[in-house]
Amino acid sequence: MIAPPKAYENISFLNSPYCRPVRLQLEYLHPEVTMQEQGVKSTIVLFGSARIPSPEKAGACKNEKLAALVPYYEEARKLSHLISTTCQTNHECEYVTITGGGGGIMEAGNRGASEAGCKSVSLNIQLPFEQEANAYVTPELNFEFHYFHMRKMHFLQRAKAVVIFPGGFGTFDELFEALTLIQTRKIDPMPVILFDAEHWKKLVNWEYLAECGLISPSDLDIITFCDKAEEAWEVITAFYA
Repeated sequence: MIAPPKAYENISFLNSPYCRPVRLQLEYLHPEVTMQEQGVKSTIVLFGSARIPSPEKAGACKNEKLAALVPYYEEARKLSHLISTTCQTNHECEYVTITGGGGGIMEAGNRGASEAGCKSVSLNIQLPFEQEANAYVTPELNFEFHYFHMRKMHFLQRAKAVVIFPGGFGTFDELFEALTLIQTRKIDPMPVILFDAEHWKKLVNWEYLAECGLISPSDLDIITFCDKAEEAWEVITAFYA
């Protein structure tokens, strides 16, 4: 008689609804343990659209307004390169760039760190479109998630700043979760930097929210607008000075 598979070797059982708590625990433990082993002590989160093309691919972009956002690919790349070269050493991995691992702004963040010879983290997620891990992620720090909420928890677990570039629904989701957690003091205060003030102020009337009493005027202080990588880095360093 053939012995039945052990429970932890039974893939069908592990993928069943009964093992959802186990899968959730694994999606917490695997990235957490791996980042500890890789010496990742703190991170800078880069959020933004996967659809913003790199300069090399900008010529194929048929949407003029999307093509106009290409310079922010370069700013994300530059910011990641600047932070990585400043904060990572052979023994300490502070302020490691962490992205969603896809294309566009995420690729730019991982690319900047890679070109600096430094580590970066990818928190990829299974999606029906768009999301494939880019080529610049540190292989040992490339993770794939099924559950959005576990992925978002890891984004902020070690975060020292959240940098938001133009993006779609996913970027909005990540931005407002970070703002809510800081506003409600569920996480420590940190810089939340929005690239392209004109873009974000056109999308959201931040002052109107305060005028209506829907947020406190002081909540607006959580957000800083920047247009250049060097400016964003100055905001982060000043915050922790």
